[in-house]
Amino acid sequence: MPQPPSHRKTDERLRGFAKKMRREPTDAESKMWLLLRDRRLSHLKFRRQVPFQSYILDFACFEKRLVIEIDGSQHEASERDAARSAALAAEGFHVLRYWNNDVLRTPESVLEDILAKLAEL
Repeated sequence: MPQPPSHRKTDERLRGFAKKMRREPTDAESKMWLLLRDRRLSHLKFRRQVPFQSYILDFACFEKRLVIEIDGSQHEASERDAARSAALAAEGFHVLRYWNNDVLRTPESVLEDILAKLAEL
């Protein structure tokens, strides 16, 4: 069944915003992408700035149903992020969140944490 025109406009805007975010990543997103791209982490394919439903996922591995979000201080105790994580969990995704500073200062420990989570999946 075709989507109503208003839904298509929302999808187009979301895709356009995701594309812009891929062109203009934060320093932490750039660092994380260098660690995940080209199947560098356990030979898993990750995508970045992926539109999914009404969200844009920072990094997603659909094979393992894993979402990695890189957050700044504006996300601390965010009810919106909690609702987003719950919605993604309802779709079968596991959501991992890391602070920008952790990705930039201790990327090895972030990768170790991701690998530990992947081992549980």
